[in-house]
Amino acid sequence: MHKYLINIVLVSTVLAGCSTAPGYVRPAAELPEAWTAAPAQGKPPAAERWWTVYGDTTLDKLVEEALANNQDLALATARLDEARALARVADAQLVPSVDAGFQRDRSRRSDSTATRVPGSLENNNYRAQLNVSYEIDLWGRLRDSAKAARAELLATRAAQETVRLALTAQVVQSYYALVAFDAQVADARKSLALREDNLRLQRIRSGAGLINDFELRQLEAEVAATQAQLPALERRRSSEELALGVLLGRSPRAIINDRVTRSADSGQPATPVVPADLPSELLLRRPDVVAAEQQLIAANARIGAARATLFPRIGLSGLLGSESAALSNLFSGPAQIWSLGFALAQPIFQGGRLFGEIEAVQARERQALAQYQKTLQTAFRETHDALIAQTRAREVFEAESARAKALGDSLRLARIRYENGLTSQLEVLDAERNLLSAELNRAEALRSQRAAVADVVKALGGGWEGLKL
Repeated sequence: MHKYLINIVLVSTVLAGCSTAPGYVRPAAELPEAWTAAPAQGKPPAAERWWTVYGDTTLDKLVEEALANNQDLALATARLDEARALARVADAQLVPSVDAGFQRDRSRRSDSTATRVPGSLENNNYRAQLNVSYEIDLWGRLRDSAKAARAELLATRAAQETVRLALTAQVVQSYYALVAFDAQVADARKSLALREDNLRLQRIRSGAGLINDFELRQLEAEVAATQAQLPALERRRSSEELALGVLLGRSPRAIINDRVTRSADSGQPATPVVPADLPSELLLRRPDVVAAEQQLIAANARIGAARATLFPRIGLSGLLGSESAALSNLFSGPAQIWSLGFALAQPIFQGGRLFGEIEAVQARERQALAQYQKTLQTAFRETHDALIAQTRAREVFEAESARAKALGDSLRLARIRYENGLTSQLEVLDAERNLLSAELNRAEALRSQRAAVADVVKALGGGWEGLKL
C-alpha cells in the first residue's frame, strides 16, 4: 500500500506541470514611437515625488498630508490588503493541509438488549490524531486559480497606485486653484480700493461743480460692480478650500477651523515636464493600463481552472494518532492508529453546469480584453490631449500676461489724458475695467498652466526620471 501511494505521488508530480489554460500573450498595442507634441524643454519629474517639479515646499507638505490621511487612499490600501490575503488563500491550496485533533468520549450501552456484551456499560475513549490531506493538481486547476489570484493582487496594487496618482494630481490642482483665487481676490480688492479713493475725490469735485452727476453715477456703478465681484470670488475660494481639506483627509471640524496654508505666489508658470521624444510605450506602465492587463491575465487563468473541473480530481489523505480507553495509555505502542486514503472523483453528468461555467469565464476574458483595449485607447487620448493642453496653456498665459501689461500702460495713459482734459472719465473707467478683467484672466491662465503640467504627469502614469522601459 505504501509503495502504491508513493508511485501515485511521483507520477502526479510529473503530470502536475499540465495546465488547461490558454497561453497568455500581451495584446498588440499600435502606438506611435514617440510623443511628437511634447515640448523639448523641462526637467523629468521624480517617479515617486513628481510634484516636487513645482519647487513649492508648502505644496510638498500638503501632498504628504493627503497621502497619509486621505480616505480614498485608505480604502484602496484596505482593498490591497484583502487581495493579498486572498492570494495567500489561493496559494495555500497548492500544499498539503495538516491539522491536529483531540477527542474525549464517554458513553453508556444499554443493559436490556438481546446482544448485550459482557463488561462495563460505561466507557471512556481518548483519541489524538494528525490529519493530512492533499489534492494532486494534475490539470492545473489549483495553480491556475492561484495565478489568477496573484494577477488580481497586482491589479489591485495598480488600482491603489491609480488612486494615489489621481490624489496627488488633485491636491496640486486644488492648491493652485486656491493660489489663483488668492491672486484674483487681491486684484479685485486692489481695484476696488483705487476706485473708492477715486470716487471720494470725484465726489469732492462734483460738489465743486467740476463734474456732472452723470459722470459721478458712472463711478458709483463701477465701484458697485467691483464690490459685487468680490463675494463670488471669496465664495469660490472657500469652496475650493473645503474641497482641498477633504483631499487632505482632515476632519470636518479641522476643515472649518484650519485654513490651508499657501506659499506666496511667484506668478511664474510651472516648467513643462515632458522632454522631447518620450517613448509612447510609457503608457503601458500607467497604473490603470497595468490593472486592466492584470485583470486580463487573471481571466485567462480562470479559463484553465474552469476547464480543469472536467477532469478527475485526485485526493490523498492520511491519519496518524493514538486511541485509548485510558488517558494514561493514550501514547503507548498498542494505542497507535493510522490510515491512508486515495480518492478519485470524475464528473459524469452536471446538466451542462461545468460547460456553462467555462463559457462564462471565456466571456469574462473577452470582456477583460475589450476593457484593456479601451483603457489603452483612453490612456493615449488623455495623454495626447494633456500634452497639447500643456503647450496651449502656456501660450494662453503668455498672451494674458502681455495683455495685462499692455492694459496697465493703457490705464496709466488714460489717467494722464483725463487729468489734462483730453478725454472723459468714461475712457478711464473702460481702462480700469479691462485691466481688472485681464488680471483675473491672467491668474486663471496661470492656474490652468500649472494644472496642465499635473495632467500630463497623471496621463503618463507618474514621473519617469531614470525609468527603464
